[in-house]
Amino acid sequence: MSRIAILRPLRERDFALFWLGWTVSLVGDGFFLVAIAWQAFDLWNSPTSLALVGVAETIPTVALVLVGGVVSDRFERRKVLIASSALRGVCVAALGLLAVSGRIQFWHLIAISVAFGAGQAFQGPAAGSIIPDLVPRHLLVQANSLSQFVRQLAFAFIGPAVGGLVVHTAGVGTAFLIDAATFAFAIVTLLFLHPRPAAAESGGEPTSMLRDIAEGLRFVRQNVWLWGTLLWAFVALFLVWGPFQVLLPYVVKNDLGGDPGDLGLIFAFGGLGAVLVSLAIGQLGLPRRHITFMYALWTIACLQIAAYALADLPWQAMVISFFGEACWACGLIVWITLMQRVVPAALLGRVKSVDWLLSIGLVPVSFAVTGPLAAWLGAKPVLVIAGVSSCVLTALIYFLPGMRDTETPGSTSRVILSEPLEDQTPLLDEFEPGAAPARSRPG
Repeated sequence: MSRIAILRPLRERDFALFWLGWTVSLVGDGFFLVAIAWQAFDLWNSPTSLALVGVAETIPTVALVLVGGVVSDRFERRKVLIASSALRGVCVAALGLLAVSGRIQFWHLIAISVAFGAGQAFQGPAAGSIIPDLVPRHLLVQANSLSQFVRQLAFAFIGPAVGGLVVHTAGVGTAFLIDAATFAFAIVTLLFLHPRPAAAESGGEPTSMLRDIAEGLRFVRQNVWLWGTLLWAFVALFLVWGPFQVLLPYVVKNDLGGDPGDLGLIFAFGGLGAVLVSLAIGQLGLPRRHITFMYALWTIACLQIAAYALADLPWQAMVISFFGEACWACGLIVWITLMQRVVPAALLGRVKSVDWLLSIGLVPVSFAVTGPLAAWLGAKPVLVIAGVSSCVLTALIYFLPGMRDTETPGSTSRVILSEPLEDQTPLLDEFEPGAAPARSRPG
């Protein structure tokens, strides 16, 4: 384990437990990804059907995610994850029982998606801010690389591949029930973590929720790399998320002649690409020019959406998915690690909630307009427009003044994300803007 850098965070007991539960849960989420799309199209074979499900899920997430960030900073993040996982697991179990019994209707998908999205509003900020509580700072790159490795291997590779097979052979109800069981497993592992106080608990005077939210927004506004990238995400995900989530499954089923197994394999090949690059980054670290690296990869990744329109057979979409998702994953490792290194621990949940809010803020609109646009222009033209326009946007945001300060030699904001692993008490922590003192290892 000492020679394989990406495995070093597993020496930390609490991180290993979290990693185990999260891995199993993400496999179930991969089942859900295929099952919800096939169930929506089975009830109503139109891009609008899955678009409406997406709107129903993301509106409560957008509405509640800032509250979720405050809760994640005020209370023990482990307990927040347990509560949100329980809510989401119950929602998926309800879908499974309705599907197995043959009683499921389209309005059930909408109503249950609303509750599922509300749980996600708390899950996202808590999961995104708990990693620094589980590993020492010098292992953050490896921990985030391992997390991305697991996410892509479980959620984007094994989950969709096996989930597509389960949907094809046993039906969507069985896939939903398996996903619900994985939520239960993840909750059990969270119960065995050593209880930790929330990062923000300091014994000071209690503050209002609005003041806490404003403090997180103020920090975001003070950092160009932070608000600039969130501005990019706000617009870019509006452009690509609806087309990817709605039109890719639609094109696979109606234009490429694919079945649930083919859709699962397309998602799985993307996961495989992301798995391989996560392993590479975990072993080799990140480049000094991390912002340039991140934006270059995301520029290429946006073209993935347009490339799906060029596919004539499912295997071609698999190749596109492999390279596109590899680029998305590389950029995400930079982004997550940079936030964890620069944002003070007491603010991390709130800043992650702003990340979630702006990243998905226009996603409900993206879902809402994708169906009508596809009905008007066709699914493939919409994919091309989404991919090319988001690629141009990414290149433009990169050149914002101050965007590259954290990678510029001589800048007071410069951060080195990949430290020598042999250095167990990196001196760099003392000089980073906003850096919290290094933690001792938990457990």
